[in-house]
Amino acid sequence: MKIKRDILQKLASWKGQEDRKPLILQGARQIGKTTSIRDFGEAHYQYVAEINFDKNEEARQLFASTKDVSRILQQLPLLAKVPCNPGETLIFFDEIQECPQALAALKYFEEDAPEYHVIAAGSLLGVAINHKGLSFPVGKVNMLNMHPVTFKEYLRAADPTLSQYADSIGKIEALPEIFCNQMREHYVRYQICGGLPYVTRAMLEGEGSDIIDARLDEMLLSYSTDFSKHVEPRDVIRIQEIWKSIPSQLSRENKKFIFRVVREGARAREYELALEWLVTAGMIYKIAVSEKPAIPLSFYEDTTSFKVYMLDVGLLRRLSRLPAEMLLSPNELFIEFKGALAENSVLSSLLANGYDKPNYWTLSGNKAEVDFLVGDGLKLLPIEVKADTRISGKSFAEFDCRYHPDLRIRFSMKNLDHTGNLLNIPLYLADWLRALLPQV
Repeated sequence: MKIKRDILQKLASWKGQEDRKPLILQGARQIGKTTSIRDFGEAHYQYVAEINFDKNEEARQLFASTKDVSRILQQLPLLAKVPCNPGETLIFFDEIQECPQALAALKYFEEDAPEYHVIAAGSLLGVAINHKGLSFPVGKVNMLNMHPVTFKEYLRAADPTLSQYADSIGKIEALPEIFCNQMREHYVRYQICGGLPYVTRAMLEGEGSDIIDARLDEMLLSYSTDFSKHVEPRDVIRIQEIWKSIPSQLSRENKKFIFRVVREGARAREYELALEWLVTAGMIYKIAVSEKPAIPLSFYEDTTSFKVYMLDVGLLRRLSRLPAEMLLSPNELFIEFKGALAENSVLSSLLANGYDKPNYWTLSGNKAEVDFLVGDGLKLLPIEVKADTRISGKSFAEFDCRYHPDLRIRFSMKNLDHTGNLLNIPLYLADWLRALLPQV
């Protein structure tokens, strides 16, 4: 089943820019970058000249032999088997991290052949730049981030009518119960499969939880293989230990990352590089505490105290070995972990919808905590996440009493509602936050 990705609109906007530069599409492995670029190329160009540097030795040799863009453009049609015409052909360099000379050559495409449309993508590109010292064409390329399939994208494929209704919400008021019930059902399915297209399609095509779990296991194995392929042997074990510890980190009431959870006696300096590798690879998100809830958030963050979340909620569920059926269960034993899944989902939604990396806030002695703080223009939005309809808790009230924000956001399974300075948004509408805020 085809999943229409929102990134296609952003790629179309890039194509229409007068000052367009070669584009680098960033994002973790297995989130659909290659498929999206192909879909975009087929829809907007007569030809797509795709070069995969991981598979094409002749292409690597070409870029190693010359920096002359005119010579490269003469030979590209022979390698891609299609014409390379300005405006008619999308030139797509995939796995560009496997050819450092091609990455550097993007500068010359911008300077000497701006009429050509060029997009580059690659697995672990950030890791290659940061850890292998690849030359990066600073100022000569456009950058665009891509994320796993969002719930909005999932719903568009699963139930177009329901998706259109969600898009049409034009007022902050209680939503029809039939809409809420159906949205909850789809949202639980999405939490089970997550947003990696290979897995998401299995859910959309009606496969059972055994197939979905098997595909998630394949993805986890693929990521683990990356640790061995792209990391020095001495760091592989540490990366694996951090990766496997994430469910334990998030299952605690206080989700602050603690190194001794990774391994008894572990010290920060031993694991810092491994942690940053996972962040750079896009496989985890590192959310720092804010010493003061104010804009700009980056001015007030304490990078020594942080929480860690996973790239994808489906991966988190499977790495935790949480059966799919448990997401449908009211069992109190799983309340803490349902909360972790909900937080991970909301964070992924915020990032995918263009909010900068959030911080979180805590009161000295862990007496109170607000899950996320995000900047929205000149405003600061404190965000609380609740996994179900039980919304009791003193932390949000404590934050309100101390800082008097104009607006607080709570994501829960309660209906849409705005009372005072508190906007309650159902978890399944997190992707619609930007559309709902102007209505407050």
